[in-house]
Amino acid sequence: MKVPYINLKEQNTLLKKEISSALSKIFQSANFILGPQVNRLEETFARYCGTRYAVGVNSGTDALFLALKILKIGAGDEVITSPNSFLATATSIVAAGAKPVFVDVREDMNIDPSKIEEKISSRTRAIMPVHLAGKPADMDSILKIAKKHGLDVIEDAAQAVGALYRGKKAGAFGTINCFSMHPLKTLNAAGDGGMITTDDEQHYRFCLQLRNIGLKNRTESDHWGYNSRLDSIQASIIQIKFKYLDQWIRQRRKNADFYRKRLSGVVECPSEESFEKHAYHLFVIQADKRNQLQDALLESGIETKIHYPIPIHLQKCARDLGYKKGDFPQVEKQSKRILSLPIYQTLTQRQLAYVVEKICKFYR
Repeated sequence: MKVPYINLKEQNTLLKKEISSALSKIFQSANFILGPQVNRLEETFARYCGTRYAVGVNSGTDALFLALKILKIGAGDEVITSPNSFLATATSIVAAGAKPVFVDVREDMNIDPSKIEEKISSRTRAIMPVHLAGKPADMDSILKIAKKHGLDVIEDAAQAVGALYRGKKAGAFGTINCFSMHPLKTLNAAGDGGMITTDDEQHYRFCLQLRNIGLKNRTESDHWGYNSRLDSIQASIIQIKFKYLDQWIRQRRKNADFYRKRLSGVVECPSEESFEKHAYHLFVIQADKRNQLQDALLESGIETKIHYPIPIHLQKCARDLGYKKGDFPQVEKQSKRILSLPIYQTLTQRQLAYVVEKICKFYR
């Protein structure tokens, strides 16, 4: 049996008629950039997250970068985050001219709030928690620390659309919050796409200008800006998929429960607290003999991924930050044990059972 890690062809084939109809209308109107489809998606996204505003941009990385620019974070400033995220988290901080300051994580792979305060300096401007794999970070503790020290919070919710923390959606806690709609995300475009959410009207209006070359109208600009516009085609595709998002997350959660019940005691599975709802963009197990397990699964036709095998602080590009091996023991330990299993909503029960069977067989 073949179990691909992701099956985008199947997802898009199921929605082919809806997507084709929507794209046909866009080509008839020839309104390709920041059209009514983008406005509609922004309204839908803000309503879904429970925020006052949402702004569509061209990628999740740009969403993080623009959030920093909106808050005027740049040269000489520091932003606290975790080193086990996708490289884009730290890249956005560096691109804005600031310095990423890393903090180790808990066993759940999210930033450890108990280690944040020791990293706060006179240059710290913000905390950027990552809801890794779709599991919400400990926002109560993070917000309490941020308030105590007068810091902004920028949620990296790139992997967490639809996740819940104490009844509130991920992307509704920070000063500014950022999402990715890359094709591999649960809510996905047919290319790159990103979204920024906020409750602050001033930040919202500044973002509208920054994403569009700084223009406040067709001919005038008050700020130097960037070309980070979400196009109508991607917005239209995402809008169609939005109708199915909660259904997809429910199925992913069912798939996660299936894995968890049958792999208990075999590998370490992601857990949930009673006050949260994991969105399961990824289902990340922690396993002994990870590399051998991955090879054995691939030989059986099961594709898996590692998110992420090299922590950011050990990347060559991060050498000038001054970190070394051993600085973040939990992150480094997890990087050698983590393995992402297929979790997407169109997996069949036979495929799920086959994955479980082969993992159990490996450890027997």
